[in-house]
Amino acid sequence: MSSQRIERRLREIQHRLTSLRSSLVVLEEQLAVWTEQYDDARLRSLMSETPQSDHEFGEIRRHYDLAVREQGRLRAEIDEVVRERDELLREWTPKEVS
Repeated sequence: MSSQRIERRLREIQHRLTSLRSSLVVLEEQLAVWTEQYDDARLRSLMSETPQSDHEFGEIRRHYDLAVREQGRLRAEIDEVVRERDELLREWTPKEVS
């Protein structure tokens, strides 16, 4: 692969990594809030044993579980993109600066 192509691909990868990492930060902030809501709803469900509290806990649990799966997916995608970047960096020969 030509040096120019590698440089272009590296720029694309860096943009993608920045975007993925930003998404992960936002999701982790949301997960911190949902974790607290999840724990509260679980305790209310256990203590009150009403259909409403069970329903609320189920809703929060679904959101929480989806967020945790998305967090894992984002982390895996970031790892994959970093591996791709590292492979390209091994192939890349920078132009000499005069």
